[in-house]
Amino acid sequence: MLAWLLIVGVNGVAQKALAQEYINPETTQEIGVQGDNIIPSSSSISPEEPMAQVTSVSQLKDIQPNDWAFQALQSLVERYGCIAGYPDSSYRGNRALTRYEFAAGVNACLDRVNELITTATNDLVTREDLAILQKLQSEFAPELATLRSRVDNLEAKTAEIEANQFSTTTKLSGLLIVGIQGRTNNRGDVNPRDGQKDTDDAGTNINVISLAQLYLTSQITPSSYLFTGLLDGNGTTAPRFTNSVSRNDVLLGYEFPTDSLIVSDLNFHWLVTNKLAVMVGTEGVSMPAAFRGPNRVESAATGPLSYFSQRNPILNMGYGHGGIAIDWQFAKRASLQAIYTSYQPGNPGKGSGLFDGTTTTGVQLLLTPTNTLDLSLYYVNNYASDGCLLTFVGDECLTTVNTTTGKSAPLQTNAVGATLTWQISPRISAGAWGGYTKSYIPGQSGSVETTNYMLFLNFPDLLKKGNLGGIYVGQPPKITRSDLPVGNNVPDFINTGLGRAGGQPGTTTQIEAFYRIQLTDNISITPGIIHLIQPGNTPDSDSVTVGILRSTFSF
Repeated sequence: MLAWLLIVGVNGVAQKALAQEYINPETTQEIGVQGDNIIPSSSSISPEEPMAQVTSVSQLKDIQPNDWAFQALQSLVERYGCIAGYPDSSYRGNRALTRYEFAAGVNACLDRVNELITTATNDLVTREDLAILQKLQSEFAPELATLRSRVDNLEAKTAEIEANQFSTTTKLSGLLIVGIQGRTNNRGDVNPRDGQKDTDDAGTNINVISLAQLYLTSQITPSSYLFTGLLDGNGTTAPRFTNSVSRNDVLLGYEFPTDSLIVSDLNFHWLVTNKLAVMVGTEGVSMPAAFRGPNRVESAATGPLSYFSQRNPILNMGYGHGGIAIDWQFAKRASLQAIYTSYQPGNPGKGSGLFDGTTTTGVQLLLTPTNTLDLSLYYVNNYASDGCLLTFVGDECLTTVNTTTGKSAPLQTNAVGATLTWQISPRISAGAWGGYTKSYIPGQSGSVETTNYMLFLNFPDLLKKGNLGGIYVGQPPKITRSDLPVGNNVPDFINTGLGRAGGQPGTTTQIEAFYRIQLTDNISITPGIIHLIQPGNTPDSDSVTVGILRSTFSF
Protein backbone atom coordinates (compact mmCIF):
# COMPACT_ATOMS: atom_id res chain seq x y z
CA MET A 1 0.00 0.00 0.00
CA LEU A 2 2.84 2.39 0.82
CA ALA A 3 4.35 1.67 -2.60
CA TRP A 4 1.10 2.74 -4.27
CA LEU A 5 1.06 5.86 -2.09
CA LEU A 6 4.56 6.75 -3.24
CA ILE A 7 4.11 5.96 -6.92
CA VAL A 8 0.49 6.70 -7.77
CA GLY A 9 -0.60 9.04 -5.00
CA VAL A 10 2.45 11.27 -5.31
CA ASN A 11 1.70 11.84 -8.98
CA GLY A 12 -1.76 13.19 -8.12
CA VAL A 13 -0.53 15.49 -5.35
CA ALA A 14 2.38 16.73 -7.46
CA GLN A 15 0.05 17.56 -10.32
CA LYS A 16 -2.12 19.47 -7.90
CA ALA A 17 0.89 21.57 -6.94
CA LEU A 18 1.78 22.12 -10.60
CA ALA A 19 -1.73 23.38 -11.38
CA GLN A 20 -1.13 26.19 -8.89
CA GLU A 21 2.10 27.31 -10.55
CA TYR A 22 2.12 31.00 -11.55
CA ILE A 23 3.09 31.84 -15.14
CA ASN A 24 4.32 35.23 -16.27
CA PRO A 25 2.91 36.53 -19.57
CA GLU A 26 5.39 36.03 -22.36
CA THR A 27 5.67 37.70 -25.75
CA THR A 28 8.12 36.35 -28.31
CA GLN A 29 9.32 39.17 -30.51
CA GLU A 30 11.77 38.94 -33.34
CA ILE A 31 13.05 41.55 -35.68
CA GLY A 32 10.89 41.70 -38.76
CA VAL A 33 8.20 39.46 -37.29
CA GLN A 34 5.89 39.30 -34.37
CA GLY A 35 4.10 36.03 -33.87
CA ASP A 36 2.09 37.06 -30.79
CA ASN A 37 -0.54 39.74 -30.31
CA ILE A 38 -0.58 42.21 -27.45
CA ILE A 39 -3.33 40.45 -25.49
CA PRO A 40 -1.71 37.83 -23.23
CA SER A 41 -3.70 34.67 -22.59
CA SER A 42 -5.82 34.64 -19.46
CA SER A 43 -3.79 31.77 -18.02
CA SER A 44 -0.78 34.05 -18.14
CA ILE A 45 -2.42 36.63 -15.93
CA SER A 46 -4.04 34.67 -13.09
CA PRO A 47 -3.06 31.36 -11.48
CA GLU A 48 -5.03 28.26 -12.31
CA GLU A 49 -7.06 27.04 -9.30
CA PRO A 50 -6.71 23.31 -8.61
CA MET A 51 -9.71 21.00 -8.62
CA ALA A 52 -11.16 20.17 -5.21
CA GLN A 53 -10.29 16.78 -3.68
CA VAL A 54 -12.01 14.07 -5.70
CA THR A 55 -14.20 11.59 -3.87
CA SER A 56 -14.55 9.08 -6.70
CA VAL A 57 -12.14 7.97 -9.39
CA SER A 58 -14.95 8.44 -11.92
CA GLN A 59 -14.48 12.21 -11.50
CA LEU A 60 -11.18 11.91 -13.39
CA LYS A 61 -12.27 11.92 -17.03
CA ASP A 62 -9.02 10.51 -18.44
CA ILE A 63 -8.97 7.44 -16.12
CA GLN A 64 -10.59 4.29 -17.52
CA PRO A 65 -11.42 1.02 -15.75
CA ASN A 66 -9.00 -0.84 -18.02
CA ASP A 67 -6.03 1.38 -17.05
CA TRP A 68 -3.30 -0.60 -15.29
CA ALA A 69 -3.38 1.68 -12.22
CA PHE A 70 -7.16 2.02 -12.00
CA GLN A 71 -7.61 -0.13 -8.88
CA ALA A 72 -4.75 1.60 -7.09
CA LEU A 73 -6.20 5.03 -7.88
CA GLN A 74 -9.66 3.88 -6.82
CA SER A 75 -8.30 2.68 -3.47
CA LEU A 76 -6.30 5.88 -2.86
CA VAL A 77 -9.27 8.09 -3.73
CA GLU A 78 -12.02 6.25 -1.89
CA ARG A 79 -10.09 4.95 1.13
CA TYR A 80 -7.31 7.45 1.70
CA GLY A 81 -8.38 10.66 -0.04
CA CYS A 82 -4.85 11.24 -1.37
CA ILE A 83 -5.58 12.22 -4.99
CA ALA A 84 -6.40 15.55 -6.63
CA GLY A 85 -6.73 16.43 -10.31
CA TYR A 86 -6.64 19.41 -12.65
CA PRO A 87 -9.43 22.01 -13.04
CA ASP A 88 -10.62 20.29 -16.24
CA SER A 89 -11.21 17.05 -14.24
CA SER A 90 -8.19 15.32 -15.79
CA TYR A 91 -5.53 13.34 -13.94
CA ARG A 92 -2.75 13.31 -16.61
CA GLY A 93 -1.19 10.15 -15.28
CA ASN A 94 1.43 9.89 -18.05
CA ARG A 95 2.95 13.27 -17.22
CA ALA A 96 6.62 13.29 -16.12
CA LEU A 97 7.32 13.86 -12.41
CA THR A 98 10.12 16.08 -11.09
CA ARG A 99 12.09 15.34 -7.92
CA TYR A 100 10.56 18.40 -6.24
CA GLU A 101 7.04 17.20 -7.02
CA PHE A 102 7.93 13.71 -5.79
CA ALA A 103 9.15 15.09 -2.47
CA ALA A 104 6.05 17.26 -2.07
CA GLY A 105 3.75 14.35 -2.89
CA VAL A 106 5.46 11.90 -0.54
CA ASN A 107 5.26 14.42 2.28
CA ALA A 108 1.55 15.09 1.66
CA CYS A 109 0.64 11.40 1.50
CA LEU A 110 2.68 10.48 4.61
CA ASP A 111 0.97 13.29 6.50
CA ARG A 112 -2.37 11.79 5.49
CA VAL A 113 -1.29 8.29 6.58
CA ASN A 114 -0.06 9.59 9.93
CA GLU A 115 -3.38 11.37 10.40
CA LEU A 116 -5.26 8.17 9.73
CA ILE A 117 -3.02 6.23 12.08
CA THR A 118 -3.60 8.78 14.81
CA THR A 119 -7.37 8.85 14.44
CA ALA A 120 -7.58 5.10 13.69
CA THR A 121 -10.73 5.63 11.68
CA ASN A 122 -12.11 2.14 11.28
CA ASP A 123 -14.25 2.85 8.22
CA LEU A 124 -11.23 4.05 6.25
CA VAL A 125 -8.26 2.05 7.51
CA THR A 126 -8.42 -1.46 8.90
CA ARG A 127 -6.16 -2.54 11.74
CA GLU A 128 -4.61 -5.09 9.36
CA ASP A 129 -3.61 -2.22 7.06
CA LEU A 130 -2.08 -0.33 9.97
CA ALA A 131 -0.12 -3.41 11.04
CA ILE A 132 1.21 -3.82 7.50
CA LEU A 133 2.17 -0.13 7.34
CA GLN A 134 3.98 -0.35 10.68
CA LYS A 135 5.84 -3.43 9.48
CA LEU A 136 6.79 -1.69 6.23
CA GLN A 137 8.00 1.35 8.15
CA SER A 138 10.24 -0.88 10.25
CA GLU A 139 11.60 -2.84 7.27
CA PHE A 140 12.23 0.30 5.18
CA ALA A 141 13.46 2.53 7.98
CA PRO A 142 16.88 3.09 6.31
CA GLU A 143 15.26 3.96 2.99
CA LEU A 144 12.82 6.36 4.66
CA ALA A 145 15.70 8.00 6.52
CA THR A 146 17.54 8.42 3.21
CA LEU A 147 14.40 9.89 1.64
CA ARG A 148 14.01 12.35 4.52
CA SER A 149 17.65 13.40 4.06
CA ARG A 150 17.11 13.95 0.35
CA VAL A 151 14.02 16.04 1.05
CA ASP A 152 16.03 18.17 3.46
CA ASN A 153 18.73 18.59 0.81
CA LEU A 154 16.12 19.55 -1.79
CA GLU A 155 14.69 22.17 0.54
CA ALA A 156 18.15 23.62 1.09
CA LYS A 157 18.87 23.72 -2.65
CA THR A 158 15.48 25.28 -3.33
CA ALA A 159 16.19 28.00 -0.79
CA GLU A 160 19.56 28.64 -2.46
CA ILE A 161 17.99 28.87 -5.92
CA GLU A 162 15.33 31.29 -4.67
CA ALA A 163 18.00 33.45 -3.05
CA ASN A 164 20.10 33.61 -6.23
CA GLN A 165 17.51 33.53 -8.98
CA PHE A 166 17.56 36.17 -11.71
CA SER A 167 14.30 37.78 -10.63
CA THR A 168 10.99 36.83 -9.10
CA THR A 169 9.11 39.14 -11.47
CA THR A 170 11.23 39.21 -14.65
CA LYS A 171 11.65 36.41 -17.17
CA LEU A 172 14.73 36.30 -19.41
CA SER A 173 14.47 34.79 -22.90
CA GLY A 174 16.26 35.19 -26.20
CA LEU A 175 17.39 33.82 -29.51
CA LEU A 176 20.42 33.62 -31.76
CA ILE A 177 20.17 33.29 -35.54
CA VAL A 178 23.19 32.58 -37.74
CA GLY A 179 22.75 32.27 -41.49
CA ILE A 180 25.15 31.38 -44.28
CA GLN A 181 24.13 32.40 -47.80
CA GLY A 182 25.55 32.82 -51.26
CA ARG A 183 24.12 33.76 -54.65
CA THR A 184 24.74 33.30 -58.33
CA ASN A 185 26.43 36.03 -60.36
CA ASN A 186 24.15 38.32 -62.30
CA ARG A 187 24.34 41.06 -64.87
CA GLY A 188 21.49 43.53 -64.98
CA ASP A 189 20.12 46.01 -67.43
CA VAL A 190 19.08 48.58 -64.85
CA ASN A 191 20.70 51.82 -65.88
CA PRO A 192 19.56 53.12 -68.30
CA ARG A 193 17.51 50.01 -69.22
CA ASP A 194 18.45 50.03 -72.85
CA GLY A 195 18.46 46.26 -73.31
CA GLN A 196 22.19 46.05 -72.68
CA LYS A 197 23.37 44.26 -69.55
CA ASP A 198 25.64 46.98 -68.33
CA THR A 199 25.74 46.40 -64.60
CA ASP A 200 28.32 43.88 -63.44
CA ASP A 201 27.61 41.82 -60.35
CA ALA A 202 30.35 39.88 -58.56
CA GLY A 203 27.95 37.21 -57.35
CA THR A 204 28.85 33.89 -55.71
CA ASN A 205 29.88 35.76 -52.55
CA ILE A 206 29.28 33.53 -49.51
CA ASN A 207 28.84 35.46 -46.28
CA VAL A 208 27.43 35.15 -42.78
CA ILE A 209 24.59 37.04 -41.13
CA SER A 210 23.91 36.86 -37.40
CA LEU A 211 21.21 38.26 -35.17
CA ALA A 212 21.11 38.02 -31.37
CA GLN A 213 18.23 39.19 -29.18
CA LEU A 214 17.56 39.18 -25.45
CA TYR A 215 14.12 39.83 -23.96
CA LEU A 216 13.11 40.86 -20.45
CA THR A 217 9.45 40.42 -19.56
CA SER A 218 8.84 42.14 -16.21
CA GLN A 219 5.54 41.59 -14.41
CA ILE A 220 4.25 44.91 -13.01
CA THR A 221 0.78 43.83 -11.89
CA PRO A 222 -1.22 40.65 -12.53
CA SER A 223 -2.59 42.34 -15.66
CA SER A 224 0.41 44.30 -16.95
CA TYR A 225 4.06 43.86 -17.82
CA LEU A 226 7.02 45.76 -19.28
CA PHE A 227 8.75 44.27 -22.33
CA THR A 228 12.38 45.15 -23.07
CA GLY A 229 14.44 43.86 -25.99
CA LEU A 230 18.14 44.15 -26.80
CA LEU A 231 19.44 43.41 -30.30
CA ASP A 232 22.76 43.07 -32.08
CA GLY A 233 23.00 42.20 -35.77
CA ASN A 234 25.88 41.71 -38.19
CA GLY A 235 26.15 41.09 -41.93
CA THR A 236 23.95 41.57 -44.99
CA THR A 237 23.08 39.59 -48.10
CA ALA A 238 25.68 40.51 -50.66
CA PRO A 239 26.52 41.47 -53.27
CA ARG A 240 23.72 43.64 -54.65
CA PHE A 241 23.46 45.97 -57.58
CA THR A 242 24.92 49.37 -56.71
CA ASN A 243 21.72 51.27 -57.52
CA SER A 244 18.45 52.17 -55.85
CA VAL A 245 16.30 49.92 -58.04
CA SER A 246 17.26 46.53 -56.67
CA ARG A 247 18.72 47.42 -53.29
CA ASN A 248 15.97 45.30 -51.75
CA ASP A 249 16.08 42.44 -54.24
CA VAL A 250 16.64 39.89 -51.44
CA LEU A 251 16.38 40.89 -47.79
CA LEU A 252 16.34 38.07 -45.25
CA GLY A 253 13.98 38.15 -42.28
CA TYR A 254 16.83 38.22 -39.76
CA GLU A 255 18.97 40.72 -41.69
CA PHE A 256 19.32 43.74 -39.42
CA PRO A 257 22.90 45.04 -39.18
CA THR A 258 23.66 47.33 -36.24
CA ASP A 259 26.83 49.14 -35.25
CA SER A 260 26.42 48.05 -31.63
CA LEU A 261 23.94 46.64 -29.15
CA ILE A 262 20.66 48.56 -29.40
CA VAL A 263 17.35 48.66 -27.56
CA SER A 264 14.89 47.10 -30.00
CA ASP A 265 11.86 47.00 -27.68
CA LEU A 266 10.71 49.11 -24.76
CA ASN A 267 6.95 48.98 -24.32
CA PHE A 268 4.31 48.51 -21.65
CA HIS A 269 1.42 46.06 -22.03
CA TRP A 270 -1.79 46.42 -20.05
CA LEU A 271 -4.75 44.05 -20.14
CA VAL A 272 -7.51 46.58 -19.45
CA THR A 273 -10.22 43.90 -19.55
CA ASN A 274 -10.29 40.27 -20.64
CA LYS A 275 -11.14 41.54 -24.14
CA LEU A 276 -9.07 44.73 -24.47
CA ALA A 277 -5.30 45.24 -24.28
CA VAL A 278 -3.13 48.33 -24.75
CA MET A 279 0.54 48.62 -25.73
CA VAL A 280 2.46 51.89 -25.43
CA GLY A 281 6.17 52.55 -25.66
CA THR A 282 9.14 54.24 -27.30
CA GLU A 283 10.53 51.18 -29.11
CA GLY A 284 8.98 48.16 -30.78
CA VAL A 285 5.49 49.62 -31.22
CA SER A 286 4.90 48.56 -34.82
CA MET A 287 2.29 46.72 -36.86
CA PRO A 288 4.19 43.40 -36.78
CA ALA A 289 4.19 43.65 -32.97
CA ALA A 290 0.61 44.86 -32.52
CA PHE A 291 -1.27 43.05 -35.31
CA ARG A 292 -1.99 39.34 -35.04
CA GLY A 293 -0.52 37.45 -37.99
CA PRO A 294 -2.95 35.24 -39.92
CA ASN A 295 -0.01 33.24 -41.30
CA ARG A 296 0.55 30.99 -38.29
CA VAL A 297 4.16 30.12 -39.18
CA GLU A 298 5.24 33.77 -39.53
CA SER A 299 8.68 34.03 -37.89
CA ALA A 300 12.09 35.28 -38.95
CA ALA A 301 13.68 32.65 -36.70
CA THR A 302 11.66 29.54 -37.60
CA GLY A 303 9.38 30.47 -40.52
CA PRO A 304 10.06 31.67 -44.09
CA LEU A 305 13.56 32.94 -44.86
CA SER A 306 13.00 36.23 -46.67
CA TYR A 307 11.55 39.43 -45.24
CA PHE A 308 9.01 39.53 -48.09
CA SER A 309 7.64 36.09 -47.18
CA GLN A 310 6.91 37.01 -43.56
CA ARG A 311 3.82 39.11 -44.23
CA ASN A 312 2.28 41.63 -46.63
CA PRO A 313 4.79 44.51 -46.93
CA ILE A 314 1.94 46.93 -46.21
CA LEU A 315 2.07 45.67 -42.61
CA ASN A 316 5.74 46.72 -42.39
CA MET A 317 5.06 50.25 -43.61
CA GLY A 318 6.61 53.10 -41.63
CA TYR A 319 8.81 50.82 -39.51
CA GLY A 320 7.35 52.27 -36.33
CA HIS A 321 9.32 52.68 -33.12
CA GLY A 322 7.22 54.57 -30.59
CA GLY A 323 3.48 55.00 -30.22
CA ILE A 324 0.33 53.28 -28.96
CA ALA A 325 -1.63 50.21 -30.07
CA ILE A 326 -4.80 48.43 -28.96
CA ASP A 327 -6.11 44.90 -29.43
CA TRP A 328 -9.86 44.36 -28.94
CA GLN A 329 -11.38 40.86 -28.99
CA PHE A 330 -14.95 42.09 -29.58
CA ALA A 331 -16.33 38.66 -30.49
CA LYS A 332 -15.33 35.03 -30.08
CA ARG A 333 -14.05 34.78 -33.65
CA ALA A 334 -13.33 38.43 -34.43
CA SER A 335 -10.79 40.97 -33.20
CA LEU A 336 -9.71 44.47 -34.10
CA GLN A 337 -6.19 45.89 -33.82
CA ALA A 338 -5.26 49.55 -34.28
CA ILE A 339 -1.99 51.49 -34.02
CA TYR A 340 -0.44 54.94 -34.24
CA THR A 341 3.35 54.91 -34.44
CA SER A 342 6.25 57.18 -35.34
CA TYR A 343 9.58 56.34 -36.96
CA GLN A 344 11.52 58.91 -34.88
CA PRO A 345 9.41 59.65 -31.79
CA GLY A 346 12.40 60.80 -29.74
CA ASN A 347 13.71 63.37 -32.23
CA PRO A 348 11.96 66.74 -31.80
CA GLY A 349 13.53 68.35 -34.87
CA LYS A 350 11.65 69.49 -37.94
CA GLY A 351 10.34 66.61 -40.02
CA SER A 352 10.59 64.14 -37.12
CA GLY A 353 9.13 63.52 -33.67
CA LEU A 354 5.91 61.85 -32.61
CA PHE A 355 3.64 63.83 -34.96
CA ASP A 356 5.84 65.72 -37.44
CA GLY A 357 7.88 62.99 -39.12
CA THR A 358 7.29 59.61 -40.75
CA THR A 359 4.14 58.40 -39.01
CA THR A 360 1.78 55.48 -39.55
CA THR A 361 -1.83 54.82 -38.58
CA GLY A 362 -3.22 51.35 -39.21
CA VAL A 363 -6.19 49.16 -38.41
CA GLN A 364 -6.73 45.41 -38.93
CA LEU A 365 -9.87 43.29 -38.72
CA LEU A 366 -9.04 39.63 -38.05
CA LEU A 367 -11.76 37.03 -38.56
CA THR A 368 -11.71 33.30 -37.86
CA PRO A 369 -14.96 31.97 -39.36
CA THR A 370 -13.89 28.38 -38.60
CA ASN A 371 -11.03 26.76 -36.71
CA THR A 372 -9.21 26.24 -40.03
CA LEU A 373 -9.73 29.63 -41.67
CA ASP A 374 -8.09 32.99 -40.87
CA LEU A 375 -8.90 36.20 -42.73
CA SER A 376 -7.43 39.63 -42.06
CA LEU A 377 -8.37 42.92 -43.71
CA TYR A 378 -6.23 45.99 -43.12
CA TYR A 379 -5.96 49.67 -43.95
CA VAL A 380 -2.82 51.79 -43.42
CA ASN A 381 -2.28 55.53 -43.72
CA ASN A 382 1.36 56.63 -43.83
CA TYR A 383 3.21 59.90 -44.14
CA ALA A 384 6.78 59.45 -45.40
CA SER A 385 8.88 62.59 -45.02
CA ASP A 386 11.33 61.42 -47.72
CA GLY A 387 9.01 59.44 -50.00
CA CYS A 388 10.23 56.04 -48.72
CA LEU A 389 7.59 53.74 -47.20
CA LEU A 390 10.24 51.82 -45.16
CA THR A 391 8.87 48.39 -46.11
CA PHE A 392 12.38 47.33 -47.24
CA VAL A 393 10.89 45.14 -49.98
CA GLY A 394 10.62 45.89 -53.70
CA ASP A 395 9.69 49.43 -54.75
CA GLU A 396 9.54 51.30 -51.43
CA CYS A 397 11.07 54.70 -52.36
CA LEU A 398 8.50 56.22 -54.69
CA THR A 399 9.86 59.74 -55.35
CA THR A 400 13.20 60.65 -56.89
CA VAL A 401 16.04 62.45 -55.15
CA ASN A 402 16.34 66.06 -56.31
CA THR A 403 19.88 66.57 -57.60
CA THR A 404 19.92 70.15 -56.33
CA THR A 405 18.62 69.69 -52.79
CA GLY A 406 19.70 66.05 -52.32
CA LYS A 407 16.23 65.27 -50.94
CA SER A 408 13.15 63.53 -52.26
CA ALA A 409 9.59 64.80 -52.00
CA PRO A 410 7.38 63.54 -49.12
CA LEU A 411 4.43 61.24 -49.72
CA GLN A 412 1.05 60.66 -48.16
CA THR A 413 -0.02 57.03 -48.71
CA ASN A 414 -3.24 55.09 -48.38
CA ALA A 415 -2.87 51.30 -48.47
CA VAL A 416 -5.28 48.37 -48.30
CA GLY A 417 -4.69 44.63 -48.22
CA ALA A 418 -5.97 41.24 -47.16
CA THR A 419 -4.45 37.93 -46.06
CA LEU A 420 -6.21 34.55 -46.11
CA THR A 421 -4.94 31.29 -44.60
CA TRP A 422 -6.72 27.91 -44.87
CA GLN A 423 -5.67 24.90 -42.80
CA ILE A 424 -6.52 22.21 -45.34
CA SER A 425 -5.39 19.42 -43.02
CA PRO A 426 -3.16 19.14 -39.94
CA ARG A 427 -0.18 18.81 -42.30
CA ILE A 428 -1.08 21.23 -45.11
CA SER A 429 -2.12 24.90 -45.08
CA ALA A 430 -2.53 27.29 -48.00
CA GLY A 431 -2.74 31.04 -48.10
CA ALA A 432 -2.46 34.24 -50.08
CA TRP A 433 -2.23 37.96 -49.62
CA GLY A 434 -2.52 41.01 -51.82
CA GLY A 435 -1.87 44.71 -51.34
CA TYR A 436 -2.38 48.06 -53.07
CA THR A 437 -0.97 51.50 -52.26
CA LYS A 438 -1.75 54.94 -53.69
CA SER A 439 0.49 57.87 -52.75
CA TYR A 440 0.61 61.57 -53.55
CA ILE A 441 2.85 64.54 -52.78
CA PRO A 442 0.90 66.84 -50.42
CA GLY A 443 -0.33 69.92 -52.24
CA GLN A 444 0.59 68.62 -55.72
CA SER A 445 -1.22 66.75 -58.47
CA GLY A 446 -0.70 63.18 -59.59
CA SER A 447 -0.09 59.96 -57.69
CA VAL A 448 1.98 56.78 -57.68
CA GLU A 449 0.50 53.29 -57.25
CA THR A 450 2.05 49.94 -56.26
CA THR A 451 0.76 46.38 -56.00
CA ASN A 452 2.08 43.18 -54.42
CA TYR A 453 0.86 39.61 -53.89
CA MET A 454 1.95 36.26 -52.45
CA LEU A 455 0.72 32.65 -52.70
CA PHE A 456 2.06 30.09 -50.24
CA LEU A 457 1.85 26.52 -48.96
CA ASN A 458 3.01 25.40 -45.52
CA PHE A 459 3.64 21.79 -44.50
CA PRO A 460 3.74 21.40 -40.69
CA ASP A 461 5.38 18.23 -39.32
CA LEU A 462 6.76 17.39 -42.77
CA LEU A 463 8.57 14.02 -42.54
CA LYS A 464 8.92 14.45 -38.76
CA LYS A 465 6.93 16.09 -35.98
CA GLY A 466 8.14 19.64 -35.35
CA ASN A 467 9.60 20.16 -38.83
CA LEU A 468 8.16 22.63 -41.34
CA GLY A 469 8.26 22.97 -45.11
CA GLY A 470 7.14 25.93 -47.17
CA ILE A 471 6.76 27.16 -50.77
CA TYR A 472 6.15 30.88 -51.42
CA VAL A 473 5.62 32.54 -54.81
CA GLY A 474 4.86 36.24 -55.16
CA GLN A 475 5.48 39.68 -56.59
CA PRO A 476 7.21 42.24 -54.33
CA PRO A 477 5.78 45.79 -54.37
CA LYS A 478 5.97 47.22 -57.90
CA ILE A 479 5.21 50.70 -59.24
CA THR A 480 2.40 50.03 -61.70
CA ARG A 481 1.59 53.68 -62.41
CA SER A 482 3.30 56.97 -61.57
CA ASP A 483 2.12 60.39 -62.82
CA LEU A 484 3.59 62.67 -60.19
CA PRO A 485 4.89 66.07 -61.36
CA VAL A 486 7.71 65.68 -63.89
CA GLY A 487 11.02 65.00 -62.22
CA ASN A 488 9.54 62.93 -59.38
CA ASN A 489 8.63 59.64 -61.11
CA VAL A 490 11.11 56.89 -60.26
CA PRO A 491 10.81 54.48 -63.26
CA ASP A 492 11.49 57.09 -65.95
CA PHE A 493 14.13 58.82 -63.84
CA ILE A 494 16.11 55.56 -63.86
CA ASN A 495 15.62 55.24 -67.61
CA THR A 496 16.28 58.77 -68.77
CA GLY A 497 16.97 60.93 -65.73
CA LEU A 498 13.92 63.08 -66.56
CA GLY A 499 11.43 61.52 -64.12
CA ARG A 500 8.42 61.60 -66.44
CA ALA A 501 5.19 59.64 -65.90
CA GLY A 502 5.20 55.85 -66.32
CA GLY A 503 5.39 52.54 -64.46
CA GLN A 504 8.04 49.86 -64.17
CA PRO A 505 8.93 48.09 -67.42
CA GLY A 506 9.11 44.58 -65.91
CA THR A 507 7.79 42.50 -63.04
CA THR A 508 9.88 40.81 -60.37
CA THR A 509 8.73 37.36 -59.27
CA GLN A 510 10.15 35.74 -56.14
CA ILE A 511 10.08 31.97 -55.61
CA GLU A 512 11.12 30.64 -52.19
CA ALA A 513 11.29 27.13 -50.77
CA PHE A 514 12.58 26.07 -47.34
CA TYR A 515 12.57 23.14 -44.94
CA ARG A 516 13.04 23.68 -41.22
CA ILE A 517 14.52 20.74 -39.33
CA GLN A 518 13.76 20.89 -35.61
CA LEU A 519 16.72 19.23 -33.91
CA THR A 520 15.59 19.94 -30.32
CA ASP A 521 12.98 22.14 -28.68
CA ASN A 522 15.47 25.00 -28.81
CA ILE A 523 17.59 24.36 -31.93
CA SER A 524 16.62 24.21 -35.60
CA ILE A 525 18.34 24.49 -38.97
CA THR A 526 16.64 25.64 -42.17
CA PRO A 527 18.08 25.12 -45.64
CA GLY A 528 16.33 27.01 -48.41
CA ILE A 529 16.54 28.63 -51.81
CA ILE A 530 15.24 31.92 -53.24
CA HIS A 531 14.98 32.56 -56.99
CA LEU A 532 14.29 36.03 -58.44
CA ILE A 533 13.01 36.54 -61.97
CA GLN A 534 13.53 40.03 -63.45
CA PRO A 535 15.09 41.56 -60.32
CA GLY A 536 14.50 45.28 -59.98
CA ASN A 537 11.38 45.00 -62.22
CA THR A 538 13.75 45.05 -65.21
CA PRO A 539 12.89 42.57 -68.02
CA ASP A 540 16.45 42.21 -69.38
CA SER A 541 18.18 41.48 -66.07
CA ASP A 542 19.47 37.98 -65.35
CA SER A 543 17.68 35.91 -62.76
CA VAL A 544 19.25 35.65 -59.30
CA THR A 545 19.39 32.49 -57.16
CA VAL A 546 20.28 32.60 -53.46
CA GLY A 547 21.07 29.55 -51.32
CA ILE A 548 20.63 29.88 -47.55
CA LEU A 549 21.30 27.81 -44.45
CA ARG A 550 19.78 29.34 -41.30
CA SER A 551 20.40 28.03 -37.79
CA THR A 552 18.38 29.17 -34.78
CA PHE A 553 18.85 28.75 -31.04
CA SER A 554 16.21 30.03 -28.62
CA PHE A 555 15.68 29.84 -24.89
